[in-house]
Amino acid sequence: MDPKEIVKLVKDHRVDVIRMSFTDVQGTLKGLNISVSELERAMEEGIAFDGSSIEGFVRIEESDLIAMPDLDSFRLFPFDTGGLKSAVFICNVLKADGTPFESDPRRVLIRALERANSMGFEHFYVGPELEYFYFSSPNSPDVPDSAGYFDILPLDESSQAREETLSILQTLGMQMEATHHEVAAGQHEIDFRYGDALKLADQVVLAKIVVKHVARKHGLYATFMPKPIQGCNGSGMHVHQSLFTSTGNAFYSDEDVYNLSPVARKYIAGLIHYAPEMTAITNQTVNSYKRLVPGYEAPAYISWGRRNRSTLVRVPNFKKGKPNSCRIEYRAPDPACNPYLSMAVMLHAGLEGINQNMALCEPIEDNIFAMSQERKDELGIRSLPGDLLSATKKSAKSDFLKKALGPGLFNTFVANQFAEWDHYRIQVTDYELKTYLPTL
Repeated sequence: MDPKEIVKLVKDHRVDVIRMSFTDVQGTLKGLNISVSELERAMEEGIAFDGSSIEGFVRIEESDLIAMPDLDSFRLFPFDTGGLKSAVFICNVLKADGTPFESDPRRVLIRALERANSMGFEHFYVGPELEYFYFSSPNSPDVPDSAGYFDILPLDESSQAREETLSILQTLGMQMEATHHEVAAGQHEIDFRYGDALKLADQVVLAKIVVKHVARKHGLYATFMPKPIQGCNGSGMHVHQSLFTSTGNAFYSDEDVYNLSPVARKYIAGLIHYAPEMTAITNQTVNSYKRLVPGYEAPAYISWGRRNRSTLVRVPNFKKGKPNSCRIEYRAPDPACNPYLSMAVMLHAGLEGINQNMALCEPIEDNIFAMSQERKDELGIRSLPGDLLSATKKSAKSDFLKKALGPGLFNTFVANQFAEWDHYRIQVTDYELKTYLPTL
């Protein structure tokens, strides 16, 4: 967008506050508010802030950073705050000298996209599927409905909140493929129409804020916790993805039984090869691994297939005559992840598969959850890490991940993950009290 156009929109809509937003290493939206009088200066120079206060950024002795707005990310925010109208920018983080700050998660994705461009790929398209739960309050997982997959009646508070969310996201310029009720009671899904990865990562960050705002308006609490209810399906963020060159979809071939080009096969091989090392990024909380268990439509095993939803990578069917819709779906990520980092490491893994000419294993079309361990061993099917500690140990030894994230962010991320595990492992849980207290 042109700066003059932005100034006009702000004046025409009588905006009071400008939100300058970015994420920390964990994906939490951070930022600062400025007055409208500072808008033109902010667009030209950015706004300085203390980076030592942001998780994963810099030490106190090197704390000066700049939030530089991406003008194309400008949106009029759909909610009044205390009677004040606001607009929002997603910002790139710069160092005091104006050069890119390498530990900015958004910058990590930009670097991955630049690598893809250097290999002849003009676009990395993604289509995230964002799942979440509505609860009656933030204090306990009490679901406000008893509906199931694709149910549309009755029109209760949760479905009204979802439909209002969809309407607001569309006014913000986001294109949705669909929204619907998911498998578990209280669980919903928003499917984004595919687009360039940086734009879609921005949209995921903003959409999560909108979901929570609308839920509160309806007397509900929305959560992106991956597994809030034991015994029910957890929430994922499956990411559909494809690479495009100047001539079209680099993943499509009409000569392959799966319609996958050699580029696509190598890309999938890269995802499968690096899956254990990048799982701590796509599934970054202790709770994430309560979802990645057999029996709940979440991937627990490293494999690929077409119709098989027990696999880590799936190749969805698409209509004949529409080669641009040929894509792959990576099913491990959950909505608690940092979308910039997750999309970056998935892209890097696929590009490594292409660069190293990796061979793709045979697809698995049988239900892996029902297989014996002997059969899985025979087919060479490995498991994803079973908990945050296992995943972080694999990440900590990964030269691939260190290169993808950059040394500074890599070291901070790994340290944060180990710290979270240490905090978690010393907790005394209800399970322990109920199991051991009466008998020991």
